[in-house]
Amino acid sequence: MTRPYIFCHMFTSLDGKILGPYMDTPESDKSGDLFYEIAFGENRHYDHQGWLSGRTTTDDNFTHYKEPVLETDFPEIPAGDFVAEHDLSMYYISIDASGRLGWESNLLTYRDTKAHVIEVLSEKVGDDYKHFLRKLNISYIIAGKDSIDPVLAVKKLQELFDMKMIMLGGGGVLNWSFIQAGMCDELSVVMTPVADGSSDLPSLFETKEGLTEAKPVTFSLESSSTYKDGTLWLRYLVNNK
Repeated sequence: MTRPYIFCHMFTSLDGKILGPYMDTPESDKSGDLFYEIAFGENRHYDHQGWLSGRTTTDDNFTHYKEPVLETDFPEIPAGDFVAEHDLSMYYISIDASGRLGWESNLLTYRDTKAHVIEVLSEKVGDDYKHFLRKLNISYIIAGKDSIDPVLAVKKLQELFDMKMIMLGGGGVLNWSFIQAGMCDELSVVMTPVADGSSDLPSLFETKEGLTEAKPVTFSLESSSTYKDGTLWLRYLVNNK
């Protein structure tokens, strides 16, 4: 199938963590600015139309674990996907298989970037949550029965929203699930010169029982850039697709 080009763009510590105390350092702040500029700056390296994250990443950064305001009395919800009208050129795509995110707006702001929200739901999500999204004018697609099918999700994002390139910026489980499904072409890692030794915080890639397995995947180095503050930017092409 034809599909958008997908690059996984992540910010990590030297010990491969994507969250942790290392982020509260001046060195990490400088590396974080580079991470943003590469993907969202005025002279950004990638010309993507949207970026995709998992539910936990979305709650941690944007919806802050608010509960959705669901109603019991609402009109019949049409079957299938919902494409809302909006005037933005960038999309934020959140995986939300069970329909749990408590959005308050269809507009997401990340630093200077504004994006229209798209939810990726499974078939098990009820009409009350779909009504909640429609009231907020939040687009959604259905991709999978009980869990999200990455292949179907990417296919619909291309067909319904004309996406030619997507940034994958999830948690480790989401990133690895796309890698294993063959739905990732490139890995971009901005590595800050900081480590904190955390052993209980998420890393760049993680398996999840029943979803993915610890099957090795190889990568080919495309480029490496070093910066005076010690930050590294590494780009790899994904093999074994």
